[in-house]
Amino acid sequence: MTIAAALRQALSTADPLAKVMQTRRVARDWRFGRLAHEFDCKMPDRPARPEAPELLSPAKMPRRSGGVGGRIAMLHALAHIEFNAIDLALDMAGRFGDGLPRDFVSDWLSVAADEAMHFALLDRRLRSLGSHYGALPAHDGLWEAASSTAHDLLARIAIVPLVLEARGLDVSPMTIARFERQGDQLSARIMQRIYTDEIRHVGVGTTWLTKLCESQGISSISHWKLMVGTYFRGALKPPFNDSARESAGLTRDYYEALAIVADSPQ
Repeated sequence: MTIAAALRQALSTADPLAKVMQTRRVARDWRFGRLAHEFDCKMPDRPARPEAPELLSPAKMPRRSGGVGGRIAMLHALAHIEFNAIDLALDMAGRFGDGLPRDFVSDWLSVAADEAMHFALLDRRLRSLGSHYGALPAHDGLWEAASSTAHDLLARIAIVPLVLEARGLDVSPMTIARFERQGDQLSARIMQRIYTDEIRHVGVGTTWLTKLCESQGISSISHWKLMVGTYFRGALKPPFNDSARESAGLTRDYYEALAIVADSPQ
């Protein structure tokens, strides 16, 4: 089987746990040389989705309650993000890997395998609390960034890992602290693992943006700003986790000026 066919198969798998297993299998088979480095088929416009959760617009999402119900709602929202992140990483490798070095596919398959593990951890935690992924509604805006950048690799890298995942670096410490205040040490440890991995994921994005921009003789910082201004709907809102971002290579030179513009009076 080719890598493209294997990636398309994983993206076309709707059942969450089956997608986790399929993603791990693709990453393993690629690592051991069992998949041909050929791109003989296109990726689907939209990945397969399970019947649940019900997908709502962000404005129609119910407000979270406190107590155990609130923790379950938070964990469910995080699981939904990680489930979508699996597909975003798979699509990155399959949609844009043709003509790029093998390392490009390897890096994004590694990210996909991490996201699959994150989802599995969160779903297991939900089940231990008497719930599961799909038990609550989730918002349907996460794939919009992929759809709007499906034609441009640099735009996809700029928006998905270097805006959306970087935002995760900003909020994760607060989420970890919230679980700890609630006495939920297991959820806090899961989030700490995810937070650590996401620093590496943002680093993968920064590395490839830099490599690709250098190959075209353009500034990665300037081009990132152009891509964010073109494709990101919203503002880059502080506070920023500058230390985690810098660990991933995403220095303040990238985002500081845009954040100032975003916060200035209209």
